[in-house]
Amino acid sequence: MSEPLDLRGLKCPLPALLTRRALLRAAPGARFEVTADDPLAAIDIPHMCAQEGFVVLAVRRTGDVAVLMVQRPSAAPSPVAEEAPPEDRSG
Repeated sequence: MSEPLDLRGLKCPLPALLTRRALLRAAPGARFEVTADDPLAAIDIPHMCAQEGFVVLAVRRTGDVAVLMVQRPSAAPSPVAEEAPPEDRSG
């Protein structure tokens, strides 16, 4: 497990952004604990993880503090390719 990420005192959107940056920099398969006291962190961080292909292993609240266990998958998520617009072949 990597060093814990203590994000107490930071307000939205910083907890989710800093968690994302830490996950992107982490080795594949790395997991770490994120602690945040922003009321939206327990919603924003799992939402960001779902969008980015990261894993939330656990979420627990103790009073105003949320503690999340997050993990970067062992295999890197494949990037989403954008579709090219269809070519106009009418004339």
